[in-house]
Amino acid sequence: MLEIRSLTKRFGGNVAVNAVSTTIERGKVNAIIGPNGAGKTTFFNLISGVHPASEGSIVFEGQDITRLRTDQVARLGVARTFQATTLFDAATVLDNLIVGHRLRTRSGLWDVLLGTKRLKEEERTCREKARQALDFVGLAHIENRLAGDISQEERKRTAFALALATEPKLLLLDEPAGGVNPEETVGLADLIRKMVAHGLTVCLIEHKMDMIMSLADRILVLSYGEKIAEGTPAEVRANPAVIDAYLGSEHAAA
Repeated sequence: MLEIRSLTKRFGGNVAVNAVSTTIERGKVNAIIGPNGAGKTTFFNLISGVHPASEGSIVFEGQDITRLRTDQVARLGVARTFQATTLFDAATVLDNLIVGHRLRTRSGLWDVLLGTKRLKEEERTCREKARQALDFVGLAHIENRLAGDISQEERKRTAFALALATEPKLLLLDEPAGGVNPEETVGLADLIRKMVAHGLTVCLIEHKMDMIMSLADRILVLSYGEKIAEGTPAEVRANPAVIDAYLGSEHAAA
């Protein structure tokens, strides 16, 4: 689904991502791991159009998206979440999600000023898509609660729902289980499996190794911006370079 070729990003003299090549396989859970500062989030920012690449290429479903803007990448079907879940806390959970499907609408300023039929129909569709996404992530019961009043785990699920409302094909999840307890982590892992079962492709960054090793089909390992390993969880767990740079001997023995 996604092919990365010699992807490089420089910030002045700092090379955050250095000539990384990999593929993200359709219908699979792909994971990216590595120590803090390894370039994982920058890698996501390059794929989603937040930062322009210094070198290399990104090809999504046969189309070169290396130089596209964030909104253009999103319209092609690439959605993402962020490490910090930022919502409109004074708005309801449902209202936070309505904006997601706006990516697929055509109404403009004149539609708003004139209150056109198209605007009203698209508003209704956005609300329906938001409710569908909330139901999918198991939060239909809190649609009218203020986003500022929900738990961290519910915020994570809301972020998933917001991404789903854009109707993505590929979902990039940046530390989806960050800040939640072990039981909630299991629930989020089950939700990711549910997404894949419904036809989505997932790529996630995560530090919780038990979750990654049980969830991922393939793992890419970054260290200091470079790829040091790639393979199945078993292959990565046994790789001496990965053990030395990140996992430690306790994971190798697991």
